[in-house]
Amino acid sequence: MSALLEVSGVTVSFDGFRAINNLTFTIGAAELRAIIGPNGAGKSTFMDIVTGKTRPDSGSVLFGDRSQSLLKLTEAQIARVGIGRKFQRPTVFEDQTVAENLTLALKAARSPWRVLAWKAKAADQARIAELAAEVGLSDHLARKAGELSHGQKQWLEIAMLLAQEPRLLLVDEPAAGMTPAERDRTTDMLVDIAKTRAVVVVEHDMEFVRRLNCKVTVLHEGAVLAEGSLDHVTRNKDVIDVYLGRGE
Repeated sequence: MSALLEVSGVTVSFDGFRAINNLTFTIGAAELRAIIGPNGAGKSTFMDIVTGKTRPDSGSVLFGDRSQSLLKLTEAQIARVGIGRKFQRPTVFEDQTVAENLTLALKAARSPWRVLAWKAKAADQARIAELAAEVGLSDHLARKAGELSHGQKQWLEIAMLLAQEPRLLLVDEPAAGMTPAERDRTTDMLVDIAKTRAVVVVEHDMEFVRRLNCKVTVLHEGAVLAEGSLDHVTRNKDVIDVYLGRGE
């Protein structure tokens, strides 16, 4: 399986603190991966590097079939080549309906010139309905986003990212603040999404990671400490010492 994302030997320091230390990480084109590790392990910085928010001091970050370097691209260009990021706090337009939020996301996926002349056509309405169905919001299209539960807002934001057809989706702690039923639904959703694109989930909740049933990468001090199934990495003595033994 060829890699969709290939991070090689990446290092980045902030005021002398090495947040990422010679990190090497790859993910395939349709793969679900969980990233775990203690606070300060470099999980958020890793996502910042992939999305262009932070520039590494050294190393390479290659993406796509042609192994394009992401380090030469702006954040907006990186989004356009097919990388979407979902932050921990949902950022939806609360005064707009679910349908309007999805319409805005579809417009954002178009070129500036096409946006000027853009009107929702039947195909767009069908796509909005499809996106809503994918995240379990079909019955909520006419509701304002501000009226949704925390979990439903998270799903709406995922649908808005999917509207832009990303090939890689980075998702930060999706289970935080959700009810048990919402967490179960989110698990199923991410597993389903990963059948057609790469999904990287950063998560602290071990039970949620277990339900994802995917390969796990453990970060510590900005480098990969262990990789494999959750059972494999949680039996690793180093992982127990630096992460699981802390009760975090």
